[in-house]
Amino acid sequence: MVKHRKPGAFCRGAGLLLGGIAGLCVSGAFMTAGTVYASDTAGQEEEIVLRVSNWEEYIDLGGWDEEDTIDLDSGDIFGEQSMIRDFEEWYYENYGVRVRVEYSTYGTNEDLYNMLTLGDTYDLVCPSEYMIMKLMTEDQLVPLSEDFFDAEDENNYYINGVSPYIRSIFENNKIQGRPWSDYAAGYMWGITGIVYNPELVEEKDASSWRILNNPAYCRQITIKDNVRDSYFAAVGAIKSDLLTSEEFLEAPDYPERLENEMNDTSKETIAKVQEYLQDVKDNAYSFETDSGKADMVTGKVAANYQWSGDAVYTMDQADEDDFPLAFAVPRESTNIYFDGWVMLKSGIRADAAKQHAAEAFMNFTSRADNAIRNMYYIGYTSVISGGEDRRIFEYADWCYGAEEDEEDVTGYDLGYFFSGNDAEDEESRYVISAPSDQIYRQLFAQYPSQEAISRSSLMVCFDDEQNQAINQMWINVRCYNIHDVPVWVWAAVGASAALLAVFGGRKLKRRR
Repeated sequence: MVKHRKPGAFCRGAGLLLGGIAGLCVSGAFMTAGTVYASDTAGQEEEIVLRVSNWEEYIDLGGWDEEDTIDLDSGDIFGEQSMIRDFEEWYYENYGVRVRVEYSTYGTNEDLYNMLTLGDTYDLVCPSEYMIMKLMTEDQLVPLSEDFFDAEDENNYYINGVSPYIRSIFENNKIQGRPWSDYAAGYMWGITGIVYNPELVEEKDASSWRILNNPAYCRQITIKDNVRDSYFAAVGAIKSDLLTSEEFLEAPDYPERLENEMNDTSKETIAKVQEYLQDVKDNAYSFETDSGKADMVTGKVAANYQWSGDAVYTMDQADEDDFPLAFAVPRESTNIYFDGWVMLKSGIRADAAKQHAAEAFMNFTSRADNAIRNMYYIGYTSVISGGEDRRIFEYADWCYGAEEDEEDVTGYDLGYFFSGNDAEDEESRYVISAPSDQIYRQLFAQYPSQEAISRSSLMVCFDDEQNQAINQMWINVRCYNIHDVPVWVWAAVGASAALLAVFGGRKLKRRR
């Protein structure tokens, strides 16, 4: 029996780069920020105004019902009021200064970037990894203060609680010689894969990006309607033989080679990706950004390319109708993605008080109980493991651990995420005794196995030339499919061209 409680809000998808067809085929666009939330502490006394912008439905807004109470052995966790209001009260209690958060939302990384380009001002935002890289490259970010990394400060929940696995990624990936960790505090993370109906799709087929154009599943699969995610999947498919070869997998520099291959933007690769995606367009049920979850639950499709957080949501919903789905990670590679908090120069403006409040906000959302509230509410996985506070692991076990009387259980080791090593001490180990059928379902999507993570790759930040090339490829795929043009159209075009050539030649002769 699965103990996982479905999230209380609709999950959002990370890593969107371009929207649907309308944004690509129509000249001109209109963009507005999402709903703005302001607390009622305004006007009480002099205060810091902290402008925060985040993904839609990506923080706990409170208002839980009693049945939503997370009853851990270490104590109950309950979202009575919004985390925004809780932060304001916590900050005043700890620092004696009023802070008012002006909280707004956006739908994609590009929405956020456009908002900044148009002059909107924010102090703290939460983009995905490749947008963090872009903002770092453009020198738009304020580095985190030395105080933020002071592990002796009991209010510095992030540095004391971030997963050692996640921390190493942020410290080892650099832009212009500076590590991500100098500028960004992680928030949520996950991977990409295929949600599928095991009654209709074989696991080996779901475990390859080649399923997207597999004629055995014609009109039964959906793909993401954005260029970066679709490009990543297509690269995995066209390079499948290379990426799964023994020589490639056993290369001493495998991680670096994998990242280079998955972010290849050579003309040859882009051309192959375009051809592959045009085949996918003919084979897929649809390109989608959010409807794939519902299409899986209602049985319209048999497989769906999905972010792991949305995969958890989808499987939760299907379980309510006794319609079990599963999650597979392609053997070629999976994209490991992150969303993280960063401070903007245009907002902070060297204001020490405002920067302190911004860093405190990152720390407050990183406190173990708050990380749990956010995970429960939105369905994604926090980068926080808790450090010495074991409530995050306790929550994972609360969600996925087997009941005491269950017999078909399997040990699921999460040591890589929670401790960064394989501890021999039983009390320091992080192994969940889970129902065996959970190993490739919600638990696997929420906390991927170390084996799945070993073949993960980041989407790196492309330069303007690379973006222009793949965006043009995407327009060609979404707005025009050369494979759909009948032979008679080509014949007519050829005949017309010949007539124009003759007519033009005659006119030229007359003018002479």
